Amino acid sequence: MKLHRFLPLLALLALGARAESAKSYQVTGPILALTDSVITVQKGDEKWEIARSAATKTTGKLAVGNKVTIYYKMSADSVEVKDAPVKSTDKADQAAQKAADRAAAKKGGSK
Repeated sequence: MKLHRFLPLLALLALGARAESAKSYQVTGPILALTDSVITVQKGDEKWEIARSAATKTTGKLAVGNKVTIYYKMSADSVEVKDAPVKSTDKADQAAQKAADRAAAKKGGSK
């Protein structure tokens, strides 16, 4: 009887727990080259090399020359963070810097 009170809460938790997934893309064209780990497709004037693995789902027989549509998602292998230069945007910091500059200029000008 108390279970019906918790069902809406469980539904909200289930919806909120959904993980964001990467955007899906696709490329269509004839296969130019094919290995166990890479499939190369011609799209217009460009050659697209898409990685694949044993887990890649395939319908039909892959062969050079066959036209295929490849569905893929981009994912990061690694991320390297570069520290950005620190810029003071706080007005108090800027005012203090201006005052220090004026004091330095005044001291240097009175010699």
